[in-house]
Amino acid sequence: MLTLLKISNLALVDKLTWHLGEGLVSITGETGAGKSVIVGALKLILGERADKTLIRTGETSCSVEAVFELSEGGEVHKILERAGVEPCEGTQLIIKRVIGVSSNRQFINNSPATLSVLKELGTHLVDLHGPHDHQSLLSNERQLGMLDAYAGAQSQRRSYQKRFREWKAIHDELEVLQRSEQANQQELDLLRFQVEEISSAEIKIEEETELEERYTRVSNASRLQEISSQMAAHLGEAGVLDQLGEVQRLARELEQCDSSISPTLSGLETAVVELQELERGLLDYTESLDSDPSELQILEERIHSYESLKRKYGPSLSEVLEHLGTAQKRLDSIENRDETLAALQQQATEALAHVEKAGAELSKKRLKAAPLLAKEISTHLKDLGFRQAEFTLQTVEQADPSHHGLEGVDFQFGPNPGEPLKPLKQIASSGEVSRVMLAVKSALAQQDVTPLMVFDEIDANVGGEIARAVGEKMARLATSHQVVSITHFPQVAAVANQHFLVEKIVEDGRSISRLTAIDGALRVDELVRMLGAGEGEEARAMALRLLEVTV
Repeated sequence: MLTLLKISNLALVDKLTWHLGEGLVSITGETGAGKSVIVGALKLILGERADKTLIRTGETSCSVEAVFELSEGGEVHKILERAGVEPCEGTQLIIKRVIGVSSNRQFINNSPATLSVLKELGTHLVDLHGPHDHQSLLSNERQLGMLDAYAGAQSQRRSYQKRFREWKAIHDELEVLQRSEQANQQELDLLRFQVEEISSAEIKIEEETELEERYTRVSNASRLQEISSQMAAHLGEAGVLDQLGEVQRLARELEQCDSSISPTLSGLETAVVELQELERGLLDYTESLDSDPSELQILEERIHSYESLKRKYGPSLSEVLEHLGTAQKRLDSIENRDETLAALQQQATEALAHVEKAGAELSKKRLKAAPLLAKEISTHLKDLGFRQAEFTLQTVEQADPSHHGLEGVDFQFGPNPGEPLKPLKQIASSGEVSRVMLAVKSALAQQDVTPLMVFDEIDANVGGEIARAVGEKMARLATSHQVVSITHFPQVAAVANQHFLVEKIVEDGRSISRLTAIDGALRVDELVRMLGAGEGEEARAMALRLLEVTV
C-alpha cells in the first residue's frame, strides 16, 4: 500500500507530508481547496508527463515522493531488474519525481529511472479512476483481462500466449519467405562465384604474417647473402678470429709470468667460442638463403590473392570469411527455397494446431465465466442505483487468432429499460461509467491484485442514497485493497477508516493548501459542512448517524 506521500512546491502546496493507513481513506474539502493536487501528485508518480507550470510561483522546482509498502516483490522486482534499478530495501519501494524549470528527473530507490519504467510500475501499484479516467474499463483488451482474472484462467492464458508467440514467429518467417521473389540468375551466379572464390583460397588467417615475412626474405635474398658473407669474412680467415688467436697466445704468456691476471683474462676463451659459433651461424644462414624465382612468384601470387579478397569482401581476412558465411547462407536459402517453404509450412500448420487447442481451453473457461461475471456485476449495479439496468459480456469469435485468444469481449450496458445495450465506450455519462467501473471492481475485488485504488470524485452526479451505496462498495473493496476516495459526499466520507480535510488558507498574502487528518468532533464538523444542513443540532445528529458513533 501507499504509506507516505510527500509534496513540495506543487501548485498550491508548499510542503505536505501525508501518512496513509490501511482500508478506505477519504479526502474532502471545498471546491478549489486543492484536492486535485493530491491526484496530480499521484499521476506524476505513475509516470505522467509534467511541465514547469506545475511549479509553485517563485520556486525553481517542485517534487513528489511516494513510499509503497509491498507485501511481496513479484512483478515489481522483475520490472526493477529489467530496468537495472536498485532493488527494494526490504519491502519498501520509493519513487520520486523532481520537476525543474530546465529539466525533469525521476528516481526509483534513489536510482535514476525513465518515465516508461514509472508507467510500467504504476500499472502494478495504483488503479486511478476519476470522471475521465476510465480507459482501463473501456479498453476491450483490459476487459478480456478482467474476464480471465474472474475465470481463473491465467494459466490457460499464459499457455495460449506461449503457443501464439511460437506460431507467430514461424508464421512471420514464412510470410517473409513467401513475399520474397525468386532470386534472378544474376544473383545466383554472383553468389556462387563469391563462395567459390573465397572457398578455393583456403584462407588461413595465421598464415598472412608468415607469408609477408617469407616474401620479404626471399625477395631480398641476394642482398642478405652479400651482407652475411661479408660478416663471416670479417670474422674468419685474416679477420677477427685470427687476431684473437694472437691475443690468446699473448694471454697465455702473460699468465705464465703473472698468474694474478687470470681472472681478468677469463672471458677471452668464451668470446672466442661465441665468435666461432657466430661465424658458423652466418655461413649456414648464407647457404640457406634461396633466391629461387619460382618460390618468389608463388609467394607473390598467394599474397596478391589475399589482398584481392580483402579489397572485395572486407579489410581483414576475418571479415572475408564472415562474408563467405553470409553468402553461403543466402545461396543455400535460394537454392533450397522450396524445401524451406515446405518445412516452414509444416511447422506453421503444427504450431497453429497447438494455438487452436490452447485457445479452445482458454475459450471454454471464458465462455463459462462470462455470464457469471455479468450476473455479479449486475447485482452490484443494482446496489448502485441501476435497478432496471442490464449488463452483459458479449464474446465475439475472431477470424484469426490474436495475442489475447480466439475471441474478443465487449462489456455492454443498458441503463434504460427498453433501450438496446451498448458498449461501455458509447455511454456518454461519466457518472454512469464511474458506477459501472465501481461495480466491475467490486465483482473482481478478489482477483484484482493492484494494491491501491484511487477514486477521484466518481460519485459525482449521484444522489444521497446512491452516494451511501457507493461508499459502502468502496468500504468493502477496502477490506482487500487500500482505497483512496476524493469525494464531496458525506455518505462516502463517513464510512472511511481515515478522513483527511483539504483546506486553502492564506499565509503572508499567499494561498496555501493544507491536508489535515480529522477525527472526533472535527470530523463531525466536516460532515455537517458537507451535508449543507446548517450548523444546528439536527445537522450534527445527521452527521453522527452517518458515522454511527457518538463523539
